[in-house]
Amino acid sequence: MSLVFREVHLPEDLCAAAEARYAQQFDSVADLLACVLRELLRDDAAQLNAEEERIVEQRLRDLGYV
Repeated sequence: MSLVFREVHLPEDLCAAAEARYAQQFDSVADLLACVLRELLRDDAAQLNAEEERIVEQRLRDLGYV
């Protein structure tokens, strides 16, 4: 499967600061940004799961099981 990429424009000073700080962990700002976006999306999924869990717990309480 071939990946399709998008172009993103970021301020030069922001990129330079990110490169200086994370050069040891990431080969490029693009790699850093991809990692950050994946983590943010993962957190959204975890929050959704937490919300679903809260709903299920409330339903169980309403039914008298909890």
